[in-house]
Amino acid sequence: MSTESPGTGSAGGGRVERPEQPEPFLRGAPWSAGQGVPYPRAKPEGPMSRLPVDTWTMARVPVGVRLEMVGDANEVEIHYRTEHATTGYLGGDEGGTFSLWRGDELVSDVNAEVGEATVRLPFGIGDDPAVVHLPERMSPTVLEVRAADGSIEPAPRGPRWLCYGDSIAEGWVVTNPGRAWPAVAGRAHDLDVVNLGYAGSCRGEIASAEELAELEADVISLAQGTNCWTRTPHSATLFREQLSAFIDIVRQGHPETPIVAVSPIIRPDAEDTPNRLGTTLVDLRRSFEDVVRERIDGGDGALTLVEAGPIVTEDQLADGIHPGDEGHQALADSIGPALAAAGGTA
Repeated sequence: MSTESPGTGSAGGGRVERPEQPEPFLRGAPWSAGQGVPYPRAKPEGPMSRLPVDTWTMARVPVGVRLEMVGDANEVEIHYRTEHATTGYLGGDEGGTFSLWRGDELVSDVNAEVGEATVRLPFGIGDDPAVVHLPERMSPTVLEVRAADGSIEPAPRGPRWLCYGDSIAEGWVVTNPGRAWPAVAGRAHDLDVVNLGYAGSCRGEIASAEELAELEADVISLAQGTNCWTRTPHSATLFREQLSAFIDIVRQGHPETPIVAVSPIIRPDAEDTPNRLGTTLVDLRRSFEDVVRERIDGGDGALTLVEAGPIVTEDQLADGIHPGDEGHQALADSIGPALAAAGGTA
């Protein structure tokens, strides 16, 4: 279980207050504010943190942090503050809107302003809770949530899913944060997803394993590998041992929690190309799957393997590396049922 309570923090510089009013609606933010970040996606331990700087840089972005509510309002009004214009995933304007979803329907999508402002979103009608994704690339803080012409209340929480991964889990290059595969799978299977996807990072760092071990969870997914091919080159042996150690530490905090292990998806430039240690992505994928199978055969009945190599096709890669919206839907369609079957569905 988390050693910190969500809410207001005081560590580090900058404004880190998190008003109490929106907290019951807030999802995907298990740590307190700190280090100038209202919704950190890693433990804000301070300047001596053992997390790599690239992990903490991406943990500052509130990917997957959202508001969930039910009610009969015609519109929902969100008073907020943003710190800067959107940087987008690749320098565009993605991640700069408030978007309200009901199941697989995008009900409303409204641009955010820089500074303090209020946005009104049509609430839609349906049995699914209303899920509002924030303008995550603008460093937002939600100040107040209120109904317009009706009432709202926080949606019931589903089972908590810790989703550890890289830029693919983070939803890099999707057209809307609600289209990232963890968001799609979370809505489809009523899971309270905590997105721990770190673009350019996620190499099985021990500090990240310890954070997963500390957080409360009903189901966990682990998806890593592509950044071990080139960003920080691993040999197949190093990758194998690091993955095994990572799972060992997660299991210390979650000895019986279902874990769904997802091997790397296709990456054409890496499949058969050796890195500086002579290892291809095919080698890393094989090592990942071998470690998981060996642990299952060794008696870990709460561990599931998803072989992700065939899930996304090459034409579903928006930039040759990251899946576009269709690729993320394919991942959600494959991994979501595995999470539900493993025990994540209430």
